[in-house]
Amino acid sequence: MDWVPLLLSAKLAVLTMICIPIFAAPIAYALAFSQFPGKSLFDALVSLPMVLPPTVLGFGLLVVMGPQGGLGSLWEAAFNQRLVFSFTAVLLASLVFNLPFAVQPLRASFEKLDSRLLESAAILGLSPLAVFLRVVLPNSIGGLAASSILVFAHSLGEFGVILMVGGSIPGQTKVASIAIFEAVEALRFDDAFRMSMALIPISFLVLVVINHLNRRR
Repeated sequence: MDWVPLLLSAKLAVLTMICIPIFAAPIAYALAFSQFPGKSLFDALVSLPMVLPPTVLGFGLLVVMGPQGGLGSLWEAAFNQRLVFSFTAVLLASLVFNLPFAVQPLRASFEKLDSRLLESAAILGLSPLAVFLRVVLPNSIGGLAASSILVFAHSLGEFGVILMVGGSIPGQTKVASIAIFEAVEALRFDDAFRMSMALIPISFLVLVVINHLNRRR
């Protein structure tokens, strides 16, 4: 069995898990504690990848990341190479696809904080950024951990979005889910079975950890 797709899936999942809090935490903080015009529309936009078919989201990202798209043209001008059908494109697509799966649990974790903590911080004259960094995040470590682990597990099973923006390039964008699909198409059921069995215990372990963190919270 070729282990490269599994290792590539693990690499994608780890990088997504590490990067996602950078984008998800500020968004969750704004949705939990801020009031601004168009908040409901912004909330719906952030949650949209949860309900869109992955191929529809993938096609939209393909257009944006393509040579004629805004992000794709900027990338090609800066680095003299195409963005689509690269691991970078797959990682960006994974971040977009997983964003609501990180924002929702983080927002719930933030909203459960004792309001007296935030009131005390405001009385002490802390800025909203300082409150976020020094009060909200340190008291939401459990939520951060749970959302990151959930995103890790979710990234392992991504298929449609990755296939649209990354294709199936061995060693670059051919992750485990795509390799399993291609093995089934080629009637190589033994390979598909072994790769599937390698992912099942990892996913089960992730769920056990998330449930443990939720009980502690």
